[in-house]
Amino acid sequence: MGSKKRESSSMEDSGVELLKDKQQVNSGIENAGAEPSNKRVKKEKKKKDTEIPESENQNDANVASTSSISHNPSMNSMERRKQRKMLDKERHRAETIKIESVPEKMDVELKSDNNERGSTSNSSSGILPEFHIGVFKDLAAVEASIREAAAKALATELREVQKAYDKLENKDEVEDKSKLEAEKDDGLNNCAPSVRYAVRRLIRGVSSSRECARQGFALGLTILVGTVPSIKLDSLLKLIINLLEVSSSMKGQEVRDCLLGRLFAYGALARSGKITEEWIADNNTPLIKEFTSCLIALAAKKRYLQEPAVVVLLEMVGKLPVEALSNHILEAPGLQEWFEGAIEVGNPDALLLALKIQEKVSFDCKCGKLLPSPYSKSALFAADHLSNIAGCLKESTFCQPRVHSVWSVLVSNLLPDVVQDLDSASGLISIKKHKKSRKCSPAEEDMGRNLQRFCEIIIEGSLLPSSHDRKKLAFDVLLLLLPKLPASCVHVVLSYKVVQCLMDILSTKDSWLYKVAQHFLKELSEWVMHDDVRRVEVIVALQRHSNGKFDCITRSKIVKDLMTDFKTESGCILFIQNLITMFLDEGHSSEEPSDQSQTTDDNSEIGSVEDKDAVGILGTSEFLKSWIVESLPNIAKHIKLDQDARFRVQKEVLKFLAVQGLFSSSLGTEITSFELQEKFRWPKSAIPNALCQMCIEQLQLLLANAQKGEGPHAVASGVEANDIGSYFMRFLSILCNIPSVSLSRALNIDDEKAFKKLQAMESQLSREERNCGLSTDSSKLHALRYLLIQLLLQLLLRPGEFFEAASELVVCCKKAFGSSDLLESSGEDEPEGDGVPELMDVLVDTMLSLLPQSSAPLRSAIEQVFKYFCNDITEDGLLRMLRVIKKDLKPARHQNTDSEDEDAEDDLLGVEEAEESDEAETGETVESDEQTDDSEAVVGVDAVTAELPEASDDDSDEGMDDDAMFRMDTYLARIFREKKNQAGGETAHSQLVLFKLRVLSLLEIYLHENPGKPQVLKVFSNLAQAFANPQTSEGSEQLGQRIWGIIQKKIFKAKDYPRGESVQLAVLESLLEKYLKLAAKPFKRKKSASNPSKKKQSASWNRHKMINSLAQSSTFWILKIIDARNFSESELQKVCDIFQNALVAYFDSKKSQMKCEFLKEIFKRRPWIGQHLFGFLLEKCGSAKSQFRQVEALELVTEILKSHISSTTDESAEDAQKVMLKNHLPKLCDLVKHLVINMPEKQTRRADVRKFCGKVFQILTTYNLTSGFLKTLEPDGRAACESQLGDIFLALKKRVD
Repeated sequence: MGSKKRESSSMEDSGVELLKDKQQVNSGIENAGAEPSNKRVKKEKKKKDTEIPESENQNDANVASTSSISHNPSMNSMERRKQRKMLDKERHRAETIKIESVPEKMDVELKSDNNERGSTSNSSSGILPEFHIGVFKDLAAVEASIREAAAKALATELREVQKAYDKLENKDEVEDKSKLEAEKDDGLNNCAPSVRYAVRRLIRGVSSSRECARQGFALGLTILVGTVPSIKLDSLLKLIINLLEVSSSMKGQEVRDCLLGRLFAYGALARSGKITEEWIADNNTPLIKEFTSCLIALAAKKRYLQEPAVVVLLEMVGKLPVEALSNHILEAPGLQEWFEGAIEVGNPDALLLALKIQEKVSFDCKCGKLLPSPYSKSALFAADHLSNIAGCLKESTFCQPRVHSVWSVLVSNLLPDVVQDLDSASGLISIKKHKKSRKCSPAEEDMGRNLQRFCEIIIEGSLLPSSHDRKKLAFDVLLLLLPKLPASCVHVVLSYKVVQCLMDILSTKDSWLYKVAQHFLKELSEWVMHDDVRRVEVIVALQRHSNGKFDCITRSKIVKDLMTDFKTESGCILFIQNLITMFLDEGHSSEEPSDQSQTTDDNSEIGSVEDKDAVGILGTSEFLKSWIVESLPNIAKHIKLDQDARFRVQKEVLKFLAVQGLFSSSLGTEITSFELQEKFRWPKSAIPNALCQMCIEQLQLLLANAQKGEGPHAVASGVEANDIGSYFMRFLSILCNIPSVSLSRALNIDDEKAFKKLQAMESQLSREERNCGLSTDSSKLHALRYLLIQLLLQLLLRPGEFFEAASELVVCCKKAFGSSDLLESSGEDEPEGDGVPELMDVLVDTMLSLLPQSSAPLRSAIEQVFKYFCNDITEDGLLRMLRVIKKDLKPARHQNTDSEDEDAEDDLLGVEEAEESDEAETGETVESDEQTDDSEAVVGVDAVTAELPEASDDDSDEGMDDDAMFRMDTYLARIFREKKNQAGGETAHSQLVLFKLRVLSLLEIYLHENPGKPQVLKVFSNLAQAFANPQTSEGSEQLGQRIWGIIQKKIFKAKDYPRGESVQLAVLESLLEKYLKLAAKPFKRKKSASNPSKKKQSASWNRHKMINSLAQSSTFWILKIIDARNFSESELQKVCDIFQNALVAYFDSKKSQMKCEFLKEIFKRRPWIGQHLFGFLLEKCGSAKSQFRQVEALELVTEILKSHISSTTDESAEDAQKVMLKNHLPKLCDLVKHLVINMPEKQTRRADVRKFCGKVFQILTTYNLTSGFLKTLEPDGRAACESQLGDIFLALKKRVD
């Protein structure tokens, strides 16, 4: 098989060119027209060295004489070849003498390859027109256009030559004088010598493998034979055999060239129309039978010649009438024997010929057992006959990678275009009428049966169980079926075995067929691209036969991508109906094992961990149902439709999920709702609890996605019209009232009461929402309604856990919207007494109690409610949320008594350090001072003032009464208990982290909605403490990153910030002092770790940089708030004192690690701070204990001078700047004197001192204070300046002089 495939593949190149020249697509000749690629070079080289005298570079006389020799029957082939070589030498020598002594009368001039312009004339007087033989060179050109032009020119010139020759009376005279001598017994007696020569040369040329000679010479022969009537068919048949004879001495390439030459020559005759003309002239001509027999004999010689020989025969069949087929072709010697042996040897080409002949004739042609008798399409695709011809079809793989022509013929018989048109006319069918209910015509029924048998016997029974080559052929044939395949027959083509084979191949990327399967799926995806009916059938087939695991096993996204590309509402509805039918059908999946060679036990287990777990829980038989349940909400989520169409799709999904997940029927598997005018069905076997839970979860997800996709106030114009939540509650109520229908889960008394309360409250809120119209209250009501619906479903999903929260939420709804309807209750839920908590406190507590164990849709509903109610949140409610963030499971640290004092000193924010891995830069948190002034003054700052500076204990419960503490501890106590009782799995710590992350989402919403409220300071302070607390962020990098992100994006970089009269300076001063100390805090290694690892050291250092960055950013943010208040200088004195104390520690204490760049940035942003500290800095620079700090502080002085003495045109400002410098001139002189007298030893520091002095002298010169400076400077200071500063100081003195 391998050698056959290589041989056939190598024959393809030259055949393709022949087809282009003849303007017809002929796959058979394509495959046969080339030589093996791995031997071509050597064979061509050898052929050039031993080329026979018939080559194109020999002269005409040589051609004629050697042709004469070749037909001498008394010589064998070796003797003829020797004789040709001897004649060659003699004629070359004779021609050379004649050319030098006698003018040309008739020549065939062979010039160089670059300029061949030979011509022949039949007499000196020009009796016949000239024939330029240079066209033969162009016939071998690579460019098809050049070959076509050469063939046309050849035929045109020779036609004129022949016309002139026919008019001559004395033809023998021309022949005697001709140097293009031709034999008299070649059958071309009536042809001009040039025509004879051209015919013979063209026949020899088709056997040449040089470039595209075979294609070009065949084209020339076709046009010439069809143009010149004098060329007889019988003569051509004899010449083809004689000139392209295969002798016993030939080997390899020579034999192949001769055989291919015959093939191309016969093809030229078939396409020229000469055979048809022969039959028209004589109906009893024996030449058609002879031609057919020659082709059959040629096909029998080599396997790669079979198909192209049949193609040539079919070319002739297409041109002949039916009478000629029956009397000549079918009666040709050897044809019937060839047909008879086709079944036994597996001959697809004989089957192809039989099918094509049968298409043309109206009677049953005799083709052995290849065709049924009597013939009909049903008989052709009958099971017995398909089994007979299966061997022929299996052997068609020899021409790979090309698909054999017989398959196209079978497909056209199997799927007529008429049936396809009928199916396309039905197109996208009505939503209410399933396409399977449409009655099929008899033709469609026959086509369906034929296709079923074809796929079962040929595809599944013969090709798929066989070799890799035949598996590839099976997918190629399926691709041939696709363009004509009706959507209703997709399930036949994508059968169980085909899908299993696809999964087996795609589960292993190393498979030889992997790319084949990928290509098949790609073509399949393109086929369904614009047709949702096809898309539905393909998805259903792939998932039905893979138990819903096609993507999982193949590690692809084929099904997922197909599901997200639905374009029409009708397509979505049809898909939903198919999925529901598949869910309810008990016999949907076949448990038949794959019988493919690639299938292994390992392949069936391929998939994600989650998928394997799901299979373990639900079982393989239920996995498809679980996929259906999970897929239904995604249909409504991804489709892009208008609001009404989307709502109708959501309704269909909702009804199915609600019926299967919430209800069960006591009277059979089908009930009818007269109110809804619909029937509802359940599977015959009971749905497992896990599947019911999945239905409820997906129902929650559907409602959550619908709520998110509505947009603002989308339902205010008509709640009943497009509100999926209202429709669900109405649907739920109707089914609950049907006597034979009950909830699939029995509820206890508490849950049942809560269930009814939630139903009633949702109904009342729905009425209120319709009455509100477009308003803020409408949005609040809408969010509360969806929270009630999600809580109702959560109550059914997890009985016994949410009835208390449901009751509290109902009370909150009644109080929030205090209409007479909502306040009518039994009073059992109403608390009495003066200690009634605030509505928002109860609402916040209720939402916090729901968060730890809630599903994602329920959390989404909680966040929506919080978004609309967070503007009214109280201080206590906000503190409860912040307390959750700061809550720890570990007790306070008291073990290491030796380090308590030191840690207490470092615990600036009420917490100790923790390890973090992220690093933040100071510049990232810097905000522009230009912010929008749309903040709102809110009362309650006293509480903020009291809380922030003293919030040093994480467990502080100040401001919370007993009831609030009880409500807070109800859900935290559960986590603490689980910490003691739980071993392995999800620990209490991970639960607490998850709870904190969910509360952080609420705080993020609060900060986004209220960026200018003073409570933002409280949130900021507590989040910063939580971020620095090791017990809060240790063990959860995600929690620390989330807190850091909220602080950065929602506080530091928010569009607004707390400002106004309600923000008190004392609170800001306390925070400023803390964060300045934190920014100066040094990095310390833990004493407990004697040899810490590099990883721990790196993590500790990164955490220190993160905390330092937080402190710096916090300082900038607090200063921005202070600056926005426009406090007086006296009020800002405390702020300046705080900075002065920080500078004292900076100069005097080695523990202070405050960065000079940080202080410079402060002076740059807030110049008024630098003005107040200028004199102090001048003094400290002169008395600093550390020379390094002294030189470093010079940069601070320079920054103050640059920011204060800026370029300005305001005269009053310049005067103020000059006064400030004048007042500090003595201190400035003392500093310069101290610096030059005590010059640093290090060269870099001395350069910094000179740079500073130069800057000072430049500023003094600008404000004309040079003379005052020199007067104030003492003589020893002047001397030191002259010696240390040199030219800088001398230039200053010159300006005074």
